[in-house]
Amino acid sequence: MGLEHLINQDLKEAMLAKDRRKLEALRAIKAALLLEKTGGGRGDAEIPETVELKLLQKLVKQRRDTAKIYREQNRADLAEEEEYQASIIEKYLPEQMSEEEIQAVVDKVVADTGASSMKEMGKVMGIVSKQLAGKADNKTIALLVKKKLS
Repeated sequence: MGLEHLINQDLKEAMLAKDRRKLEALRAIKAALLLEKTGGGRGDAEIPETVELKLLQKLVKQRRDTAKIYREQNRADLAEEEEYQASIIEKYLPEQMSEEEIQAVVDKVVADTGASSMKEMGKVMGIVSKQLAGKADNKTIALLVKKKLS
């Protein structure tokens, strides 16, 4: 079942349950998917799963960053709303890998490519990011690759 279909189903359930907060988060996902579909030059074609995952990760990151700003401005009420929306959106992402699991993949890719310096970080990052698309945050991957190559 595609993400778009799943979101539409959950939207209907949230409407019936009159869950305003969840509805807001689901509508944000639907809007982002629709923008991707129409702006990506796909027409009515399905959005690839990798693009969907990146889109969801972007939405979660936006919510977390916004919540952090609200906390810095002493607006806990708004921060909680953003964090709630991030938690709803995260439910549609695959389970995130632990740092140890990511490190194992990084170690394997570094060994396979023979990378030994920071000059080769881009090559290693590209391979690891593709392998772990949607399962790990690129910020964490970058930190672990840096640590391994330096």
